[in-house]
Amino acid sequence: MEFVPAPAVHRVLCADCGTPIVPNSANLCVACLRNTVDITEGIPKQGLYRKSGIYEMDAHPHSHPASVAYCRNCERFLSPPTAWTIARPESPELLSICLKKLKGLNKVRLTDARFIWTEPHSKRLRVAITIQKETFEIEFLVQYGQCPDCARLAAKNTWKALVQVRQKVSHKRTFLYLEQLILKHNAQKRHDLCQREFLNGVVPIRSKASEQLLSADTHSNTANFKFTYSVEIIPVCKDDLVCLPPKLARSLSNIHPLTICTRVGNSLQVMDVATLQTAEIPAQIYWRTPFESLASVTDLVEFTVLDIEPDYSKSRGKFVMADAQVALAGAFRSSGKIDEDDAMDYDATGKATTIFHTRTHLGAILQPGDTALGYHLTNSNYNSSDFSDLPTHLIPDIILVKKTYPNRRKKSKQRAWKLRSIAKEAGEEGETGAGRGVVGRMGGRDQKKVEEDYELFLRELEEDPELRAGVNMYKAAPKNAVDGDANDVRMTGPGAGGPAHGGSKKRKAKGRDVGGMDVDMGETGAEEEEDNEADFPEVKLDELLEDFDEMTLGNDEDAEEQE
Repeated sequence: MEFVPAPAVHRVLCADCGTPIVPNSANLCVACLRNTVDITEGIPKQGLYRKSGIYEMDAHPHSHPASVAYCRNCERFLSPPTAWTIARPESPELLSICLKKLKGLNKVRLTDARFIWTEPHSKRLRVAITIQKETFEIEFLVQYGQCPDCARLAAKNTWKALVQVRQKVSHKRTFLYLEQLILKHNAQKRHDLCQREFLNGVVPIRSKASEQLLSADTHSNTANFKFTYSVEIIPVCKDDLVCLPPKLARSLSNIHPLTICTRVGNSLQVMDVATLQTAEIPAQIYWRTPFESLASVTDLVEFTVLDIEPDYSKSRGKFVMADAQVALAGAFRSSGKIDEDDAMDYDATGKATTIFHTRTHLGAILQPGDTALGYHLTNSNYNSSDFSDLPTHLIPDIILVKKTYPNRRKKSKQRAWKLRSIAKEAGEEGETGAGRGVVGRMGGRDQKKVEEDYELFLRELEEDPELRAGVNMYKAAPKNAVDGDANDVRMTGPGAGGPAHGGSKKRKAKGRDVGGMDVDMGETGAEEEEDNEADFPEVKLDELLEDFDEMTLGNDEDAEEQE
């Protein structure tokens, strides 16, 4: 067999050490190429260590070491460029922050990265990274600082402007509605002047501005001021009973002084329920001759409609004039007997079973047998000189305000919707964990009063479609229907006689007191259960929005599981 020699391999000498090598573009052997070429060039580092044991100092000894910012107050790290993230030691989040601090990683192929243990008090983070086939250790310096949130809480003069909103009423339902308007229009991120203009467009207000000089520079003629805006909302709310001053009533087309407030926007709209005459009261006119409401929705009394005769020839918008016959709720029961506690306030005056004739603006929605809320003027005493000056024949016995749904309130049915709330700063003065948004600052108010205000606000949203139009309502999670949504509050009103008031459970199941507002009770027995009202204004599904935050989180988690 003939021998065939292999093709000759041409070799050249290494340019540094003279070792014969296969020709390459650098004409250097692997050892010399490794010693002369640094693949980590451009990556900032405090010190660089090779696994082979050869130690190399940074190519730029006077360059700044790689560092990460850490806030000791909230225990968050700065995630470039401006985000602050909570990251535990040696966590993937902290490793991601460290790698973001290294410039030039996009020019090389990073194959692995991990932490190397260091003493917790050393203020050092050591990260081992593998670039291609070379493994290096980079040391990060932990620099203590303050995030903007902690700096704003620690310093007094960091804020530039403050808008204080006040309303001199005994409840906070106005602020609850105002909170929803702010969230709907994203007004919480606006400038102070824009914030004040926004408030002026949605509620009738008056405001005062003040400024305080913090510092001044006479050389550059600049100064640093702190601005404070005090905004006061008119102390009249929707469905309140008001008595206009005679001079103001004459200027408003000679309207009857005794009216109810039907709408609150950038002005007040009042209506005389006997004639359907309405009048607009701008904020400027109100503050010239201010007045207060005689009674609010907490003073409303339940009445049962016995008969009603609407007059469709006299109507204004959704309101229709009607003559109605009503009696106190529970005055005529099948047993022919009123509970002793219920009739305590009315038997003494012989008014418990009196039938009242009145004129109302609710002729379009009231039917015989319905329950309406109104003001019982005959048994009320108001501390108002304007009201006392009215002739007696001009004061009706009762004024019906709105329709209510007592059978619906008896059932402990959870709501299928929820509302969002403005988050409070951590550690803010007056912070309470049990409050909701603006009602979190209770200011000496007990928890029961907070729950009552929030529940009444939710009822108004349910029963008033026009009010819901200005609020973003979100679908509640299915688990809330089982566990109970935090927004669904069952309350016991004054005089309900529930366990909170020393009453019995049987008393609580009855769900209504004569002359008082209908309140939510516990679950009633099967024998007392009644059907829901057919005309109850249910919150439709198309009125609810998806909770986009929860959807985003869920999609991210699903994507991670699929990967």
